[in-house]
Amino acid sequence: MNEKLKELIGVIDQALKQLKIGDDPSNLYDPIKYILSLGGKRIRPLLSVLAYQLFQEGYDKILMPSLAVEVFHNFTLLHDDIMDKAPLRRNQPTVHEKWNENVAILSGDVMLVRVYDLLLQADGSIVKEVISRFNNCAAAVCEGQQLDMDFESIDNVTQEEYINMIRLKTAVLLGYSLELGGLIGGAGEEDLAHLKNFGTLMGIGFQLMDDLLDVYADKDVFGKQVGGDILANKKTFLLIKATELAGGNDKKELEAWVSKTDFIPEEKIRAVTAIYDRIGIEAITREQINFYFEKGLGEFNKIRVKEDRRKDLLSLSGFLMKREK
Repeated sequence: MNEKLKELIGVIDQALKQLKIGDDPSNLYDPIKYILSLGGKRIRPLLSVLAYQLFQEGYDKILMPSLAVEVFHNFTLLHDDIMDKAPLRRNQPTVHEKWNENVAILSGDVMLVRVYDLLLQADGSIVKEVISRFNNCAAAVCEGQQLDMDFESIDNVTQEEYINMIRLKTAVLLGYSLELGGLIGGAGEEDLAHLKNFGTLMGIGFQLMDDLLDVYADKDVFGKQVGGDILANKKTFLLIKATELAGGNDKKELEAWVSKTDFIPEEKIRAVTAIYDRIGIEAITREQINFYFEKGLGEFNKIRVKEDRRKDLLSLSGFLMKREK
């Protein structure tokens, strides 16, 4: 990641720290400050700022609205953690573990309210459009989360169904982040559509990379134990393709591991990863990641801006495509 992108992330982090969320009662507002303080890549607000800078200089008009997508993203994580009963988020206790579920639900609700406060800081001539497009995005994210939960009780999830789920749950917010920056930057409808498509396609590739890293990342770089999806039998792209392509003993062994309720975690991770290796799942997944990133870049190249304004967004895209954590 180049120095300008790191500098912009620093600006975003500082703005988040200074955000007026609220103070009293502390049990309502402290959990919000806590989850926002846990860090993260800040990719979504960074996308908004970079999209704005395709059309305008600086970041004054986009900075506060860009924080809305980061607050919304963390709101979804807070509620997802409750639904998943997750004990940790970024190697720290989740809000519902540190406080309790009721506190986490209510704090999440306030976070969503604050999202609208931030979006309302967009220029009055476009604020209705900003919020209308956000509402469509937010509903889609909820649809994706519901599909993800539905998949837990469905034996056969297809590749197409899975891609649609991650498009809704993860990718559309990246699409909106770029769309927001373009909208506030004064982009026309055609360029806004290309920005949204670019972000959504990149978001699918981004989630597929997450799936891949959960199995194949270097543990020291990844920052957490690899193989969590394998242990949970999570229907990721890797498991779906392996189930589809495995034959003979590999198929029987994979089915046996998926159905087991009593196992040694490290043994299951090693065994399922070995099956993936024999089938060539890593290469197949990387091919899909490249497909969506390249398709996204095709949309990006259709945006009508000068070449010198493209470099930072292209740099970020390359970083996301090659990340190791």
